[in-house]
Amino acid sequence: MPELPDITVYLECLAPRVLGQPLERLVIRNPFVLRSVSPSPAEVAGARVIGLRRFGKRIVIALEGERFIVIHLMIAGRLRWNAPGAKPPGKLALALFIFPTGTLALSEAGTKRRASLHLVAGEEGLQAFRRGGLEVLEADQTEFAERLRSENHTLKRALTDPRLFSGIGNAYSDEILHRARLSPLALSRKLDDASVARLFEATRATLLDWTARLRAEVGSGFPDKVTAFREGMAVHGRYREPCPVCGAPVQRIRYADNETNYCARCQTGGRLLADRAMSRLLHEDWPRSIDEVE
Repeated sequence: MPELPDITVYLECLAPRVLGQPLERLVIRNPFVLRSVSPSPAEVAGARVIGLRRFGKRIVIALEGERFIVIHLMIAGRLRWNAPGAKPPGKLALALFIFPTGTLALSEAGTKRRASLHLVAGEEGLQAFRRGGLEVLEADQTEFAERLRSENHTLKRALTDPRLFSGIGNAYSDEILHRARLSPLALSRKLDDASVARLFEATRATLLDWTARLRAEVGSGFPDKVTAFREGMAVHGRYREPCPVCGAPVQRIRYADNETNYCARCQTGGRLLADRAMSRLLHEDWPRSIDEVE
């Protein structure tokens, strides 16, 4: 799922292409993607783009007349930019935003249709899409600590809860926790002040570093390789590969459609965290420490 660094770069690349431009047409290719129609696609046609915002992992395109387009890419949704006259994506395209400068396509891979597009009238209606998460890059350590300890969750859950923190998902939470040398299953209210400070600095540094990397990678182009699994990540998506800090094999906890990646030596004092499915299957044969699997 595109997270804060990815959404930030999307917005930076959209700005010179669409700001001040009229949305000539909004073409809905898959009706499922359109979740609200007040105003309707016909009513936003011809309106100029006057602003771009990020609400957590959502992209907000502001049109004149207090009308807004809210895009949530979810896991497999992506944006593609096509120059005027270029052929837009085929059956993967769910919606096309046609401007004089080119066409923005909202596409989604796979068969599950999770990406969404809302058309919203008025600032009051737009505020319903704010989840309330803290913008860590705009906060100080005290605000971060208060938000972290406001509920008692595992650090993995706390970082990815959009009500607590804005724009952080599965991928960058793994990277943040590795950088902070903290277990994903540590409880937020049991962290000492030094650990909270380390987590705060790791969160800021990870988000800033990856935003800068993605920005440099795209240059003057448009992001066309947005993925949760990137070369250069320390642990996310690197199960069994060596940790770049200590060389121990990266471990994982799998649940539903997600997994958490971590380094046992760097983050949990060598202890392996129980993967529910595998530990239930192996019982006493489930290894307890990283030394047993190296």
